[in-house]
Amino acid sequence: MVAARLSFKRILLINLPTIIDIEASGFGPHSYPIEVGVVRQDGNRFCKLIKPFEDWTYWDQEAEKVHGISHSLLTKTGISGVQACLELNAFLASSEVYCDGWVVDLPWINKLFSRAGISMSFRVSSLEMILKSHQMERWHQSKEQAIEILKLSRHRASNDALIIQKTFELTY
Repeated sequence: MVAARLSFKRILLINLPTIIDIEASGFGPHSYPIEVGVVRQDGNRFCKLIKPFEDWTYWDQEAEKVHGISHSLLTKTGISGVQACLELNAFLASSEVYCDGWVVDLPWINKLFSRAGISMSFRVSSLEMILKSHQMERWHQSKEQAIEILKLSRHRASNDALIIQKTFELTY
C-alpha cells in the first residue's frame, strides 16, 4: 500500500471590515457631504448622492474636479439628507464601520445626521484602529495593487470604499 501525501494550502480567513467613504462639497470646515459609499464586510454595497440642505451652499470647484460630481447633478438625482440617513441606518444597523479619512469623514457624517435630526445607529472608527503594523507597512503598495485589480474608472465614494476594503485584504 502506497501512502499518499496530501498537500494542504493554508487558507487565511479574513474578517473584512465594513468601509465607509464620503465625498464632500469641498475640503474646508464649511463643506458638507454630497455622496456616501459603503462596502459591508459581506460585500454588499451602498452608494447615494445627497441633495444639499437649503442652508448648505458652500461649493468648491477644486473638490468637484476630484470627485466629478456637479452641483446640478446633486440637485437632480440626489436624495434628501433625511432619506440618506434613514437608508444608511437600515443598511448598517448597529455595525461598526471604518474609514481611512476619519478626521474629515466623521465630521461630515456627523454633520449629515445632525442636520437631518436623526441618530446614527452605527459607529464610525478610524481604520488605523484595526490595522496591524505589518499592514501599515504594506498599505501603499497594496493600494496600488487593489486599484490595478479592481480597475474602477470613477473616483466615487463606493469605489473608494471598495478600494480601501480590497487594500485591507491585500495587506495580509
